[in-house]
Amino acid sequence: MSTQPASPNDLPAVPEPARALPCTGHYDVLIAGGGIAGVAAALAAARMGASVCLLEKQSALGGLATLGNVIVWLPLCDGRGRQVIGGLGEELLRLSVRDLVRDDPAASFRRVPPCWESEGDAEERKRTRFLTLFNPSEYLFALEALVTDAGVRLLYDTRVCSVVRDGQRITHVIVENKSGRSAIAARTVIDATGDADVCFLTGEPTESLDSNVLTGWFYTLEDGQVRLHQHTHPYCPRATREGGKGPFFRGDDAQQVTEHLLQTRATIRTKLAALRARDPQRDVQLFNPATIACFRMTRRLIGRFTLGEGHMHQWRDDTVGLTGDWRTPGPVYPLPLGSLLADGTRNLLAAGRCISADTSVWDVTRAIPACVVTGQAAGTAAALAVRTAGAGAPTDLHALPVPALQAQLRTQGVLLHPDLLRRLE
Repeated sequence: MSTQPASPNDLPAVPEPARALPCTGHYDVLIAGGGIAGVAAALAAARMGASVCLLEKQSALGGLATLGNVIVWLPLCDGRGRQVIGGLGEELLRLSVRDLVRDDPAASFRRVPPCWESEGDAEERKRTRFLTLFNPSEYLFALEALVTDAGVRLLYDTRVCSVVRDGQRITHVIVENKSGRSAIAARTVIDATGDADVCFLTGEPTESLDSNVLTGWFYTLEDGQVRLHQHTHPYCPRATREGGKGPFFRGDDAQQVTEHLLQTRATIRTKLAALRARDPQRDVQLFNPATIACFRMTRRLIGRFTLGEGHMHQWRDDTVGLTGDWRTPGPVYPLPLGSLLADGTRNLLAAGRCISADTSVWDVTRAIPACVVTGQAAGTAAALAVRTAGAGAPTDLHALPVPALQAQLRTQGVLLHPDLLRRLE
């Protein structure tokens, strides 16, 4: 008799009985995903007086930045000496190294470059990018304290399962955690999952990629010295398989997510064995490996507007933030509200890695700087929409007056000026 498991396609579907779910909360703004984008969205909304609930399926905030050890707070500048990201972008960058007394080259910890401090050398800024490299464990704790101190209700170990719609709006998000399955009512919803999970569950159009490579940054403790290993296979910045080193994976398939983790860890074990064989007398211990699947680009919203490489250096009337290109000096991109808006759901926004940006620019918008900018914009837009609608009235993000949103963002320190998009040689 065969012991091979049956293919899922050969197994019968199992009906799930309908049931009434308890409603465990009602919020002005509900955010799914506690990575950098979700943190920024939660802070921005809470600071505007909105009631905010932040859902996170892991047991810590920061996502890839903390649990994935991707510790490079990429540049807030354009590489030509101009700072193009302020607001929460700068606040969270500085928080990342707040308690770092000195640089640690072996561990790859680096404070804010002196030229980017107040009264710093303007000429040196043209040669040195405005970035930090931080301790992920310290940052995890700092983000958690910042979010809870802001009055955000935080729910860890909580996964979004479904949504309830009424016409063109989400009324409830269905979640599951240790308390069971329940519904959370929300006037606005922000998808900061990185994988467009809420957008997909809502029925919004999405794009998925199958070009992710093995990657998983980790630390070793070598004779008492902490060292960072940026372990990754080559990948294609345009999100195809061309130039990448397989095997390749998609991030919206359960088995492929598991295989990505298993195979990444197998390659790390091989690398550790090589390190130990090189010098048998050296004590090499694995220390703080990534604890989540480290995908770069998985699934994203196809929203009201799709940002692409051709929009570089172009101001748009609905620009809510800017970002440089972490890979090369010079380019500056607008981040329009239209790239955050779900076209068919009037109270849903995307933020972070899953905004509406095509593969020509996805490698830029997935990075920490753009994530925090879109997170702050989404949180501010959601809170402003609630305030504009008034108590009990339906919120409509599509009708939000963009000049009012831009004005609000400027009061928060967001850098919003067409001159910052001007090309510099």
